[in-house]
Amino acid sequence: MEIGRFKHQHVDILGGIAALRKLTHHGIAEHAVDIAHEIKVLSATVTAHLAIEDRILYPLLRRSGNAAIALMAQNYQDDMKGIASTFISFARRWSNATALSRNPEQFRDEANVILRDVHARMLRENREFYPAIEAL
Repeated sequence: MEIGRFKHQHVDILGGIAALRKLTHHGIAEHAVDIAHEIKVLSATVTAHLAIEDRILYPLLRRSGNAAIALMAQNYQDDMKGIASTFISFARRWSNATALSRNPEQFRDEANVILRDVHARMLRENREFYPAIEAL
């Protein structure tokens, strides 16, 4: 199975997280417009990635005939539901420069948790899930 598109989206997602970290370190209120823009871009990428996984990748893997990979796909999909829901709420709340400027520390606290979870998930997929798919 060719998963190059998924890997490329991971690069984009991890790059978006890195860009947000950099902007945040340089000042949330000072870079609120840029941070809000990056959140919108990251959100669009994550949303597209999740949609393709849910509609194509996970169903295909569950029908692969390989019980281990089918179970892995189900577990990854189930695990991602909570992360995705939290991330989408975060992106909606913080894609507004005014909200960022008014509540920089709240944004920082939420971003540290949510973006860490998304980052860890991407790395885990790269390390465990995608190699298992490619081995099919």
